[in-house]
Amino acid sequence: MSDLNEHTEESGELFEHYRFVVDNGQAPLRIDKYLLAKLADASRNRVQHAAKAGNILVNEQPVKSNYKVRPRDIISIVLAYPPKDTEIYPEKIAVDIVYEDKDILVVNKEAGMVVHPGHGNFSGTLLNALVYYFQNTQENIAIDAKPYLAHRIDKDTTGILLIAKNELAQSKLAKQFFDHTIERTYLALVWGDVSQDEGAITGNIGRSVRDRTVMAIFDDEEVGRHAVTHYRVVERFGYVTLVECRLETGRTHQIRAHLKHIGHPLFNDAKYGGDQILKGTTFTKYKQFIQNCFSLMPRQALHAKSLGFVHPATRKPMHFDSEMPEDFQGVVNKWRKYTSSPLPTSPQGEE
Repeated sequence: MSDLNEHTEESGELFEHYRFVVDNGQAPLRIDKYLLAKLADASRNRVQHAAKAGNILVNEQPVKSNYKVRPRDIISIVLAYPPKDTEIYPEKIAVDIVYEDKDILVVNKEAGMVVHPGHGNFSGTLLNALVYYFQNTQENIAIDAKPYLAHRIDKDTTGILLIAKNELAQSKLAKQFFDHTIERTYLALVWGDVSQDEGAITGNIGRSVRDRTVMAIFDDEEVGRHAVTHYRVVERFGYVTLVECRLETGRTHQIRAHLKHIGHPLFNDAKYGGDQILKGTTFTKYKQFIQNCFSLMPRQALHAKSLGFVHPATRKPMHFDSEMPEDFQGVVNKWRKYTSSPLPTSPQGEE
């Protein structure tokens, strides 16, 4: 139960670690007390932290620790990684390590790399690579060091990712994520000309009732989890806009879902409809230009640019920044060149 209060971040999946169906004769009982009786190695503090982090679901909805269980309730404990029933095997895979000391490691993740094994990706992941690295590196590696995720980013999202090297460091970093004191900025290329130079998107995020692999925005405060994304326009290209996003909260697919909600899905984001031509002309030349961009960057245009936090051991502020990856920069350069000359005027009815 040491991982019960793991905080979920920008992941695409949640994994069920425990599941209970409440008996027909169960009297009303706080869920933290109910779980203490069911989980032999749990503590009330860990159960309550898990509830605060949204990891305890009743009938697929997050509940607070004072929720009173009812007969036939289905209780699930979900985390952002699979149950540890399989060993993570070391694999010799190159990883771009930006910073490392005895407590933390910061990497610049490339596109296409899954962070943690699971759902058909049991090899070739970042954790497979880090297990090998820890086993074959002496400097800054303690004997009992293991890679512990402090947060996650999606497979096809690039950029800065923070890894703890022991449970104490992970716990302290998780608390910062939970308290929203972590500073995170992302670069996103979105469809459309964003009307305001800056703003905030607020809306509860939960799994779509139509497609459980994507997230949706709910107006009902009882559905989903509170989420806030701040954005600022960096550069405009007429049909698309480059924006910087700052996360106040860290929910699954938060940026992708929030930007689609305001009508500006990420460029080439297949899950959220951004892999279609959503703005622009019907000219064949324009269509070919978009397909060339999609081919150059065959993923959603999202990059975790920077991360700021307090070091879990030294308590000193730390900040890391990363350059836009080559494929993303290439697409931005193409748009910059395309819009440097007057945008083509479409015949009537072809907008």
